Amino acid sequence: MPTTTRQDIIEIFQDAFRASRVEQVIEERIRFDGETMEVDGFRYELAKFERRVLISVGKAAEPMLSSFLARSGRSAGRFEGVIVAPDPVTVPSEKFVAFHAGHPSPNAASIQAAEEILRVLRELTERDLAIFLISGGGSSLVEQFLDADTPLEVIAATHKALVESGAPITAINTVRKHLSSVKGGRLAAAAAPAEQLTIAVSDVPAGRLDALSSGPTIPDESTLADVYDAVERYGLMERLPASVTAQLAAHSLAETPKRGEPIFARSRWSVLLDSSSLEAAAGRRAAELGWQVVVDNTCDDWRADEAAAYLVDRLRELRRMRKRVCLLSSGEVTVAVPHGMSGSGGRNQHFVLEAARRIAGEEITVLSVGSDGVDGNSPAAGGVADGSSVARAVRAGYPVEEALAAFNSYPLLSRLEDAITTGPTGNNLRDLRVLLAP
Repeated sequence: MPTTTRQDIIEIFQDAFRASRVEQVIEERIRFDGETMEVDGFRYELAKFERRVLISVGKAAEPMLSSFLARSGRSAGRFEGVIVAPDPVTVPSEKFVAFHAGHPSPNAASIQAAEEILRVLRELTERDLAIFLISGGGSSLVEQFLDADTPLEVIAATHKALVESGAPITAINTVRKHLSSVKGGRLAAAAAPAEQLTIAVSDVPAGRLDALSSGPTIPDESTLADVYDAVERYGLMERLPASVTAQLAAHSLAETPKRGEPIFARSRWSVLLDSSSLEAAAGRRAAELGWQVVVDNTCDDWRADEAAAYLVDRLRELRRMRKRVCLLSSGEVTVAVPHGMSGSGGRNQHFVLEAARRIAGEEITVLSVGSDGVDGNSPAAGGVADGSSVARAVRAGYPVEEALAAFNSYPLLSRLEDAITTGPTGNNLRDLRVLLAP
């Protein structure tokens, strides 16, 4: 792999990650002046509230909560609440309860967290304030089905089946929301009639905040009709547990809360970071390094193979018109893993190998990485490939086509020293894809 191009592509993604830190944006966008709090123009006189509850959920739960409390200064001691994260966390005070919950599949702590959050919210009155700090990953971190007696095994199997179905995240979340008592606006319903503010670090497409962690506090834009459409389109009746398919077959699910309903009368929402923030930071660094930047998110939510074909063709087209092209694409791609397959990898590494087999022998470098630092069931965040990757894979004794067929991208990229490992970043702004053609 050409050293300078590889160095540039690594530097572009690393700089984008640094520039999109939760701590930095909270310091810039949330202001406290004594007992007055202002968030993106929303102003709150905190002294009028009897209780101030913070619910922080997601991959960025800990940095969001700690940064918020640090910003609040002397007001910090008045806040109480719950934090739920995929890694062990330290509670900021005895007024907070912490849960180390499951991701990408719910665990027992996910159910316990849901029970505790619902208990706290249902105690609130119109004299209280509930602030929700929501980031990606909350769909599995906090979970309780509408049938509260549903065992963990069924809940976990449902989540696994949805994630591995190949359906786009919006369709997955549509189904999750309608099965759950904590998604699709139902935490907002539990907190009503309290004043409510949701502060989000988003890993979903622009304009679809109701899909972030399955929209626990957001009016749900999806409907039961969308659920049944997704079930049919993605063959979910063959994948989901029997007790869930029985509910779907009986059409017995309740509709989620919608925009304009009274429970949202005192609710506001603010997005601090999303994938466009990551993309913009990557573009700035690429331009500084002398690359001509083009952004194309056409393939958001496409299959990994289709997205790879589209972006490689787009880069070739751009290269005919200009030199040193940097093509950026954010969002997520999908990989439908056949039932029973047990390879190691994730959508970013799978995308990289799909691109690698299309650019063999060409002077093109491709990177795809998850902003949360986690790609599927592997230790890596993503990977990088270039025109030499296919030949190097053959020499290493594991051809690219074999790794793709086995959904086993990580072992190959690791063997080629092309897996990118960052560790958990405490953030989640979807994925970043970078393609460079000198």
